[in-house]
Amino acid sequence: EEQLVESGGGLVQAGGSLRLSCAASGFLFDDYGIGWFRQAPGKAREGISYISRSDGRTTYADSVKGRFTISSDNAKSTVYLQMNSLKPEDTAVYYCAAALEKFYSGSLQRAYEFGYWGRGTQVTVSS
Repeated sequence: EEQLVESGGGLVQAGGSLRLSCAASGFLFDDYGIGWFRQAPGKAREGISYISRSDGRTTYADSVKGRFTISSDNAKSTVYLQMNSLKPEDTAVYYCAAALEKFYSGSLQRAYEFGYWGRGTQVTVSS
Protein backbone atom coordinates (compact mmCIF):
# COMPACT_ATOMS: atom_id res chain seq x y z
CA GLU A 1 0.00 0.00 0.00
CA GLU A 2 1.32 3.38 -1.00
CA GLN A 3 1.80 5.70 1.92
CA LEU A 4 3.13 9.13 2.75
CA VAL A 5 3.44 9.98 6.43
CA GLU A 6 4.24 13.46 7.67
CA SER A 7 5.77 14.21 11.04
CA GLY A 8 7.51 17.04 12.86
CA GLY A 9 4.71 19.52 13.28
CA GLY A 10 4.01 21.30 16.52
CA LEU A 11 3.72 24.60 18.33
CA VAL A 12 6.52 27.13 17.95
CA GLN A 13 6.96 30.82 18.65
CA ALA A 14 7.32 33.32 15.85
CA GLY A 15 10.89 33.40 14.62
CA GLY A 16 11.43 29.76 15.52
CA SER A 17 12.10 26.71 13.38
CA LEU A 18 10.63 23.30 12.69
CA ARG A 19 11.63 20.46 10.40
CA LEU A 20 8.90 18.42 8.81
CA SER A 21 9.50 14.92 7.47
CA CYS A 22 7.63 13.02 4.79
CA ALA A 23 8.31 9.29 4.77
CA ALA A 24 7.25 7.33 1.70
CA SER A 25 6.57 3.62 1.41
CA GLY A 26 4.87 1.20 -0.92
CA PHE A 27 5.72 2.78 -4.26
CA LEU A 28 8.67 3.46 -6.52
CA PHE A 29 9.91 6.55 -4.76
CA ASP A 30 12.51 7.19 -7.46
CA ASP A 31 9.81 7.93 -10.04
CA TYR A 32 8.10 10.60 -7.99
CA GLY A 33 8.77 14.17 -7.04
CA ILE A 34 7.52 15.36 -3.67
CA GLY A 35 5.64 18.54 -2.94
CA TRP A 36 4.67 20.24 0.28
CA PHE A 37 1.30 21.93 0.59
CA ARG A 38 -0.45 23.67 3.44
CA GLN A 39 -3.95 24.69 4.30
CA ALA A 40 -4.97 27.17 6.96
CA PRO A 41 -8.52 27.31 8.34
CA GLY A 42 -10.82 29.09 5.91
CA LYS A 43 -8.13 29.37 3.25
CA ALA A 44 -7.38 27.55 0.05
CA ARG A 45 -4.69 24.90 -0.10
CA GLU A 46 -1.32 26.39 -1.06
CA GLY A 47 1.55 24.61 -2.75
CA ILE A 48 4.75 25.80 -1.10
CA SER A 49 7.64 23.64 -2.26
CA TYR A 50 8.64 20.80 -4.55
CA ILE A 51 11.72 18.67 -5.07
CA SER A 52 12.52 16.62 -8.11
CA ARG A 53 14.08 13.36 -7.08
CA SER A 54 15.64 12.76 -10.45
CA ASP A 55 17.74 15.93 -10.59
CA GLY A 56 17.25 17.60 -7.22
CA ARG A 57 15.62 20.67 -8.72
CA THR A 58 13.61 22.61 -6.12
CA THR A 59 10.74 25.07 -6.34
CA TYR A 60 9.36 27.43 -3.71
CA ALA A 61 6.33 29.63 -3.41
CA ASP A 62 7.13 33.30 -2.88
CA SER A 63 5.52 33.13 0.56
CA VAL A 64 8.24 30.78 1.86
CA LYS A 65 11.22 31.51 -0.38
CA GLY A 66 14.34 32.23 1.62
CA ARG A 67 12.85 30.79 4.83
CA PHE A 68 12.00 27.17 3.95
CA THR A 69 14.31 24.55 2.46
CA ILE A 70 13.26 21.24 0.95
CA SER A 71 15.63 18.29 0.79
CA SER A 72 15.58 14.59 0.13
CA ASP A 73 17.25 11.58 1.71
CA ASN A 74 16.89 8.98 -1.00
CA ALA A 75 18.25 6.15 1.13
CA LYS A 76 15.48 6.75 3.64
CA SER A 77 12.77 7.55 1.08
CA THR A 78 12.15 10.69 3.08
CA VAL A 79 11.78 14.32 2.14
CA TYR A 80 12.27 17.12 4.63
CA LEU A 81 11.00 20.67 4.89
CA GLN A 82 13.19 22.86 7.08
CA MET A 83 11.17 25.88 8.14
CA ASN A 84 13.00 28.86 9.63
CA SER A 85 11.90 32.34 10.66
CA LEU A 86 8.37 31.09 11.14
CA LYS A 87 5.52 33.58 11.19
CA PRO A 88 2.00 33.31 12.61
CA GLU A 89 0.69 33.25 9.03
CA ASP A 90 2.56 29.98 8.50
CA THR A 91 0.06 28.30 10.82
CA ALA A 92 -1.64 25.52 8.85
CA VAL A 93 -1.89 21.81 8.32
CA TYR A 94 1.06 20.76 6.19
CA TYR A 95 0.76 17.93 3.70
CA CYS A 96 3.29 16.18 1.52
CA ALA A 97 2.26 14.70 -1.80
CA ALA A 98 3.86 12.70 -4.59
CA ALA A 99 3.64 13.42 -8.31
CA LEU A 100 4.88 11.11 -11.05
CA GLU A 101 7.76 13.15 -12.40
CA LYS A 102 7.30 12.44 -16.06
CA PHE A 103 3.80 13.91 -15.93
CA TYR A 104 4.41 16.78 -13.52
CA SER A 105 4.06 20.22 -15.10
CA GLY A 106 6.24 22.01 -12.57
CA SER A 107 3.44 24.15 -11.18
CA LEU A 108 2.75 24.09 -7.46
CA GLN A 109 -0.74 25.29 -8.26
CA ARG A 110 -1.61 22.00 -9.94
CA ALA A 111 -2.29 19.93 -6.85
CA TYR A 112 -4.35 17.54 -8.98
CA GLU A 113 -1.10 16.27 -10.50
CA PHE A 114 -0.16 14.77 -7.15
CA GLY A 115 -1.64 11.31 -6.85
CA TYR A 116 -0.57 10.39 -3.34
CA TRP A 117 -1.14 12.47 -0.23
CA GLY A 118 -0.28 12.18 3.42
CA ARG A 119 -2.72 12.96 6.20
CA GLY A 120 -0.99 16.12 7.28
CA THR A 121 0.74 17.52 10.33
CA GLN A 122 -0.33 20.63 12.22
CA VAL A 123 2.04 23.57 12.49
CA THR A 124 1.05 26.39 14.83
CA VAL A 125 3.14 29.54 15.14
CA SER A 126 2.32 31.79 18.07
CA SER A 127 2.98 35.51 18.03
